[in-house]
Amino acid sequence: ELWQIEAEQGKSESFNEQLEKDEEELEMQYQKRAEVRIRKEKIAALRAEQNQKAREKKDEEVQKEYEEKHKEMLEDIQRNHEKAVHFLRKTMTRIHEKKAEEELKSQKHMERRIQAVLSLKNSITCNRENLRTLQIGKKARAFEAKKQEMKMREAVLAKGGNVAKELVLHKRLLEYEKEKQAFAEQQKSRRIEIVARILQEDVCFHKQKNSQISMKVVKRDDKLEDSLLWRMKTWQYIEKTCKHSTAALPQRTTSVQEVPEKVCHDVSCESKEDERDRDKPQAEPEFPGLWDQECGLHKINVPKEETEPKLLAARMMKSEIFGKKMGKLQTGIVHKETGAAHECEGCPFYSKPNLIHFKDFDVGKIYKKKIVLTNASYSVNFCRLAGISEWLKDFISIHFDPPGQMSAGMSCEVGVTFKPMINETLEGEITFMAQTGSFSVPLKCTTKKCILALDKELIDFGAQVVGERISRTITLTNCGALGTRFK
Repeated sequence: ELWQIEAEQGKSESFNEQLEKDEEELEMQYQKRAEVRIRKEKIAALRAEQNQKAREKKDEEVQKEYEEKHKEMLEDIQRNHEKAVHFLRKTMTRIHEKKAEEELKSQKHMERRIQAVLSLKNSITCNRENLRTLQIGKKARAFEAKKQEMKMREAVLAKGGNVAKELVLHKRLLEYEKEKQAFAEQQKSRRIEIVARILQEDVCFHKQKNSQISMKVVKRDDKLEDSLLWRMKTWQYIEKTCKHSTAALPQRTTSVQEVPEKVCHDVSCESKEDERDRDKPQAEPEFPGLWDQECGLHKINVPKEETEPKLLAARMMKSEIFGKKMGKLQTGIVHKETGAAHECEGCPFYSKPNLIHFKDFDVGKIYKKKIVLTNASYSVNFCRLAGISEWLKDFISIHFDPPGQMSAGMSCEVGVTFKPMINETLEGEITFMAQTGSFSVPLKCTTKKCILALDKELIDFGAQVVGERISRTITLTNCGALGTRFK
């Protein structure tokens, strides 16, 4: 029992020792944990302090940037304000200058109007005085006419004749003199017009002759050379006949050759009269400005030696062409159309419209159009259908009744029917035969397409102020017949 007691005591002592050791170890662990916690708290405090310092530094930088931006903005605002004031002053000065110019112009216009009114007033007074003088002169002439009539009556009565008959004859004689004078003035004006037309035809003839000579140089055509050679020979013959015809012909003959000579003589007389009128001083008009432009008739100086033979040549060429034309019409074969002094080249028939266009067609539908063919030649002509392009025969049908012979300027209708079977663009022509050769009318069939177009090529915002918002609108239009999406 003692042994057991001692053993229990030893166990209790060892247990106590072990317990003290464990307590010491626990205290050591608690101390270590406390030290680690203190260290972590110190590190966290340092980090928090560093973060606070970094945040304060960042706030200071942001504040500095804001102050700098605000300062720059104020400087920009001040600069823009100065620019706006500068431009405003410029525009105000420009407006003032424009107003001053307009006032000056209006003042000058008023001065001109005042001067025009004054000149009109002066001209009215002058016209009134002229009218008074004319009325006085008319009264004096009427009084003198009455005096002469009384004298004439007394003379007729003294002779024992019929007074009424003599007065009627006298009045008719005066009316005849007036009509004769008016007819002479009218004839003079008509002669001036004839001279102007002859000179114009001469200029046109020279232009055409030059163009024909240039064509001759380019093409080297033998037929053209022969025609020019014959034409030159005709001119030489006409010049020779004109030089010797005035001396050979008598004054009172009514032959065919007298007419051109009289015309040439009238032309030369008119040209001499025009030269005399040009040499005379002209009276100044009352209102300046309307009569400052000179008539272009006296500016064209064509010598007498050129106008006389060319007038004869024109008449001779007309008669020759008329004879040839009649012969060709009788035979029924006309190869070329010729005018008075030129040869008509080009299409014998004109089509209206010039192009048969079936636009934006749908497959399976039928489209019809009409064209009008007009005879543009100088003679009777005919027209018949020759054919159509091969690739259009399956889609195009033509309704045309040949009208037979057509005079110049006459027209006929042609019906064109289009029945599309495929959705493709087609192009071709319809060929006709005329007496002077073949001609064709182009034909075009276009499918539906989308054609996008903008109404502006450049978006210009113009002058603007800083801070202002400017907007512009552009329009996108689909000009075609086919719809589409866009982005």
